[in-house]
Amino acid sequence: MIHMKNSFPANSAAYRKSFGFKFIFLLAFTLLMNTSLLVKGQDPEFSQSYANPLYLNPAFTGTNAIPRIAMSYRNQWPRQGNTFSTYSLAFDKFINSTTGGIGFRTMYDVQLNGVINSLSSSFIYAEHFNISDGVFFTMALESGFIYKKFNTSGLIFPGMIDQGTGAPTGSYPFPTESGQKLIPDFSFGTVGQFDDYYFGIAIHHLTQPDQSIFLGDQTGKLPRKITVHAGAKSHEFHRGLLSREYTLSPNLIYIQQGGFRQLNLGIYMNEAWLTYGIWYRNNLTYRPNSMSAMIGYQSGKMQFGYSFDFSFASSAAYGNGAHEISLIFFLGSYHRRLYDNTMVIPQM
Repeated sequence: MIHMKNSFPANSAAYRKSFGFKFIFLLAFTLLMNTSLLVKGQDPEFSQSYANPLYLNPAFTGTNAIPRIAMSYRNQWPRQGNTFSTYSLAFDKFINSTTGGIGFRTMYDVQLNGVINSLSSSFIYAEHFNISDGVFFTMALESGFIYKKFNTSGLIFPGMIDQGTGAPTGSYPFPTESGQKLIPDFSFGTVGQFDDYYFGIAIHHLTQPDQSIFLGDQTGKLPRKITVHAGAKSHEFHRGLLSREYTLSPNLIYIQQGGFRQLNLGIYMNEAWLTYGIWYRNNLTYRPNSMSAMIGYQSGKMQFGYSFDFSFASSAAYGNGAHEISLIFFLGSYHRRLYDNTMVIPQM
């Protein structure tokens, strides 16, 4: 857990705890029963979702006690080089003279060893609404652009192969506008907190911008991505002869984009400056599934996280899983806010 100042009293009644945990599992079951659509595309996904909170949901902007800089790096299928590599950088802070937070996010994504390169950047404003002690929610609007560059020079298509020798010859005539595309992009999100329970929903790519470079392509729209997430922070437990305190945090994240549907179930254990986590990714559209194991360290105004993904696919040995690293710096010093509305989200 992020050990940031939280003004909410940790005195929820036992029935509230029970209700919160039951709500999370009921929500997971409901999402599991949802129907699927046709697959058209999928955004990059980070295993350490809460180490990249603005990417998960723009409404997390300004919900930390002090400004933060969050960086993430993910390398999927590392055995094959930079098959899928993603770099992310974000900054957000609460504006004490207002009732909201501002943020900036940028991400660079490399697919298929450089065949598709994407750069996205956006600005975020989140308005905070304080209901009572321990209860608040935020609403955010994200506005930015996506720049995509396609490099097809190293690809070989059937029409380029000599039927006699089998050697590639010539080039393939692509009916393209150009090898690059710049498109506007907008997203919306909201998050809420009720004592030690937090939840939210985000809708990315509201306008479903056309990302295709092919002339006359009517199927190149970037599908909306819907993300639903919820979690809880338990109170301190004790274990062992040394009676060391720790907390548990169950979480779920549901993602749907086009026909892609995924339900992630995870739990964290935080003990002093160490956090351990494990997630199960249930791909509801196309099997197989996978698991992510992670460990995090926090000291002062810095936190570090590492995770590794294990795939249950028969081709898992081809890519050798996925490595992910996160690093967050907390800036400035604590000060009294106009509203005490910091989130108790996990560290990773």
